[in-house]
Amino acid sequence: MGLHCVEVIGGEVLVARSFQPNATTCDIVDVKTDERFRLKKLCREGMFEGVIPGRTEIFNYRIRTENANGEVFQFWDPYCFLPSLTEDDTYLFNQGNHHHVYEKLGAHVKHYEGVMGTAFAVWAPSAKRVSVVGEFNGWDGRRCPMRRLGSSGVWELFLPGIGVGTKYKYELIGADNSLRLKSDPYASYFESPPHNASIVWDTSDYKWSDGDWIKQRAKANWETRPMSVYELHLGSWKRVPEDGNRPLNYREMASELTRYVLEMGFTHVEFMPLAEHPFDGSWGYQVTGFFAPTHRYGAPQDFMYLVDYLHQHNIGVIIDWVPAHFPKDAFALAEFDGTCLYEHEDPRLGEHMDWGTLIFNYSRHEVRNFLISSALAWCDKFHIDGLRVDAVASMLYLDYSREEGEWIPNEYGGRENIGAIDFLRQVNDLVHQYHPGAIMLAEESTSFGGVTKPTKEWGLGFDLKWNMGWMHDTLQYLSHEPVHRKFHHSELTFGMLYQNSERFITVFSHDEVVHGKGSMITKMGAGYEMSKKAADLRCLYTWMWLWPGKKCLFMGCEFGQSSEWRYDGSLQWDLLQYMDHQGVQLLVRDLNGIYHHYESLARHDHDPKGFEWINADGYWENSISSFLRLGEKPTDTFAVVANFTPVHREEFRVGVPFSGHWKEVINSNANVYGGEGSGNGGGAKTDPGEWDGREQSIPITLPGHSVMVFKYEGK
Repeated sequence: MGLHCVEVIGGEVLVARSFQPNATTCDIVDVKTDERFRLKKLCREGMFEGVIPGRTEIFNYRIRTENANGEVFQFWDPYCFLPSLTEDDTYLFNQGNHHHVYEKLGAHVKHYEGVMGTAFAVWAPSAKRVSVVGEFNGWDGRRCPMRRLGSSGVWELFLPGIGVGTKYKYELIGADNSLRLKSDPYASYFESPPHNASIVWDTSDYKWSDGDWIKQRAKANWETRPMSVYELHLGSWKRVPEDGNRPLNYREMASELTRYVLEMGFTHVEFMPLAEHPFDGSWGYQVTGFFAPTHRYGAPQDFMYLVDYLHQHNIGVIIDWVPAHFPKDAFALAEFDGTCLYEHEDPRLGEHMDWGTLIFNYSRHEVRNFLISSALAWCDKFHIDGLRVDAVASMLYLDYSREEGEWIPNEYGGRENIGAIDFLRQVNDLVHQYHPGAIMLAEESTSFGGVTKPTKEWGLGFDLKWNMGWMHDTLQYLSHEPVHRKFHHSELTFGMLYQNSERFITVFSHDEVVHGKGSMITKMGAGYEMSKKAADLRCLYTWMWLWPGKKCLFMGCEFGQSSEWRYDGSLQWDLLQYMDHQGVQLLVRDLNGIYHHYESLARHDHDPKGFEWINADGYWENSISSFLRLGEKPTDTFAVVANFTPVHREEFRVGVPFSGHWKEVINSNANVYGGEGSGNGGGAKTDPGEWDGREQSIPITLPGHSVMVFKYEGK
C-alpha cells in the first residue's frame, strides 16, 4: 500500500496502491500542488493501482474517492507516513532493554507531521499479516494492514484522524494460517466483556497534584518507618444500594476511602489487581490488560484521581501486580500470532496447573520487556508507590504444583526457574532505579533464600516478603479451643526462629477469608459466643501489631466481619452497631496509633536487637507468652504479655529489664474494645527480685483472652 519506487527497465517509476472497497474511483492528490493522479481499479473487491507519471520521489498526498452514489471523500493515506518507531526502539525491545516500550507499542494519539491521528504498533513476529480493525473501517482487516519493521517482529501503522475513544483490535493471520482477532497487549483502556475491544486513550491531560508526596517518598526509608497496609478489593469494599447495588467508582472511592483510612491510621492501601480482566470471579488475578486500569470503575483519568487524592492525604498506594501467569482467553495473549509467543510452547513449562492459565516465557527478551514495561507504567503513569507481586513461589520453581515427570529441569538439572529469577531481579532493580522510595513486595510462601536481599548480594531485590509462615501458624494456634492451645504452643512462637531471615510484612489477606475458610472472627477457637471470638481476635491483632514487621490487613477483618468475603457483595458495615465488631475496629485504630506514635517500634521492625523474649515457653501450660520490643533508649521498651485462655490471673508477675513505672498503653480487654474491663489502672511499678531471669518484675492483672502492652516510662 502507499507510494513505492519500483525499478523498471530504463530507471525508476513511482507506483501507488490503495484498497478502497466501496469506491468506484480512486485518485492520489498531491498536497502541495493539488494535482490528481487517477488509479486503476484492479478487481471488484476494491484494489487500485497506478503509476504516477513524471514522478520518482515520494511526496505527501491524500486519497480522493468517489462511490456509486456520487459521494466524494478525501483523506490522508496511512501509508504516506513514516514509521513512528525508530531502529533504536526495535533494537532495544528485541534486546529486552526498552524499559518504557509501552510509550511506543500500543496505540498513541499524536500529531505526526502536522496531522492528528493514532500510531499503532504490536509485536507479532510469526504473523503473516496484521491489520488494525475497528468501527472506523468496518472491522475489515483488508483496509488497514500494518507494516512489518524489518526482522524485529514489530508491526506498525499511523492512522490519521483516529482519536481518543476509538475501539479497535488487531486482526492477524497467524503462522498457522488461522485468522485471529486480538486486543492490544499494550492498550491503555478496554471496553467491557464480551467484546473486550481496546480503546484508544490519552492520559496526558491529567494534571497531578501530588508533587509533595512524590518528593517525600523519594527520601523515605520504609524499612524504618511505620507501614500499616489496608488491603482491599475495590468492587466490594462499599456499594451503592440505591443505585442497583453498584460498587463505588474511582472518584467516589477517593473521598470515602481516604476518610476511612485516615480515621483508622493506615499508612497505605493495597488494591487487589486493578489491571483489566474479563472475569469478575478471578478477582483481577487473570489479567488481559497489563497496562490498563479496569473499565469497571471509570476511565484511566478517574483512577489517576483516586491515586492523586490518596497521595494528597499522605496515603501510599500499592497494587497487586500479576506477572506469574495469564488466562487463555482467545482475544488476549494466548497464542497471539499463531505461536506460543508470550507463553512456553511445552505445557510442562507454559501451563499453570492450579489455575488453568499460561505461564510467561521469562527467558524471551521481548516478553520480559513487556512485563518490565508494565511494572514501570503503573509507577510512571499512575504514580503507584509499590507493587505486591503475586504468586512469586510459582514463578521461582519449575516443579511448582507438579508431579514427577510433569516438569523439565533447568539447564543445570535444578528445579529453579532461572529466567523468572533473572526477571524478578531486573524488575525490582529497575523500579527502584526509576522510582526511589517505591516498594516491591513478594507474596512468596517457600523457604527460597534471599527474597529481600539486594540483587548485588544475589538476592531477588524485594523490599518486603509476606510472612506466610507466621500467618498460618498463628491462625492455626488461635483456631484451637483454649483448653487445647497448650499442646500447640510452638505454633505461637516458632516464627521467631526465622523472623530475621527476611524483611517481613505480617499479613492477614483476602486468601484467609474465602473458599470455606471462614472469616477471621469465626476462625477463633474460643467457643461459639461472638463476644469470646471477638476477644480472641483482639488478642490476635494486638499480638500482630507488636510483633516485629510491617503490617497488612484485609478489609472487613479490621471490624471482625462475620461472613466470608464476597467479591460481588459489600462488606458488612452494619455490624459496626454491635460492640463485638466496633470494639475490634477501635482496637485496630489504636494499634495503628501506637505504631505511628512510638517510632522505635517501626524503626526496629527488622532489627534482631529490637526483639527479646521475656518468657516464650515457661508458661506454655497456661498458654501465656511474653516478649519485649526494644529501642535505643530504655523508654523505647515495650513489654507484651498475652493470655490465650479464659483464666483470669491476679498478681501475675512479669520480669522486666528496667525498674520504675510501666504504663499500660494497650489492654485488649478494655471496656472501650468490648472487653470486660479489668486491667492495671494505667500501669504497674516494678518490684525488686529476680523473675524471668531479670532483676525486677511487675505484678499485673492478666485477664482471660487478653494481650497487655506496657511501655517503660522511667523511674
